[in-house]
Amino acid sequence: MDVIVRPDGDDLLLVTQPEHAALSGRIMAAWRRDGLPASPTRETVLLATREHDNGWLEVDEHPELDAGSQGPQHFMTAPDATKQGIWPRGVRRLEPVDPAAAALVAQHALALLDVHPLPGWEQFRAAMTVERDRILRTGVYDNDLDALQADYRFVFLGDLISLVFCCGWTETFRYEGYTVTRDGTTVHVQPDPFAGRTIELTALARRMPARPHATRGGLQSAYDAAPRVVLRGTARARGVRAETARLFEALE
Repeated sequence: MDVIVRPDGDDLLLVTQPEHAALSGRIMAAWRRDGLPASPTRETVLLATREHDNGWLEVDEHPELDAGSQGPQHFMTAPDATKQGIWPRGVRRLEPVDPAAAALVAQHALALLDVHPLPGWEQFRAAMTVERDRILRTGVYDNDLDALQADYRFVFLGDLISLVFCCGWTETFRYEGYTVTRDGTTVHVQPDPFAGRTIELTALARRMPARPHATRGGLQSAYDAAPRVVLRGTARARGVRAETARLFEALE
């Protein structure tokens, strides 16, 4: 298991990758800018966004011990072999359902390497490029890489906003003209992509004491016994008040 591991006092909050991805999809379903609401590929974008981490399903079934803390391993410190396995699996899983969504997931793997270049990943990058281009040649996005990349920005933004919330990140992130920051349980997105609305954010997590475990079996038992909790927050543009959000909702 290589989950999101978020410290919370003396405890850890653990969020699985598919749970985080499902939240990403709900965030983008509320997106009201950049032509997405009327886009003919909107459903493909939403599918790719909420399923972009489905390659982690098998990995999340079994906890891994972090070599340093002897606690659960955070997904960002997972071994390269584990991380390199999730993207081909996710592409294969989505392609029979929606090839365009599969191409967006392949692009996600490549975009993350652009943001965080990793030594020794050249062969993986080449293989994912081949996979993406193979799917494009079947007629997806009319074999137009620029069109795919225009839709891909929504996948990245949904992923980013959800990760900022689930991981509790406090840095300021900028992508495609948007700024994403967290203040407490609220994630601010500028400029406003939600048309004045406040978007509810929820993610299911498990709460475990932050302590070392001698074995993977011990970690598994602790994880299985950990109570489930719901992380709650909101996403909105800075300065949007709750009264404004209710007004917009009443006008729908």
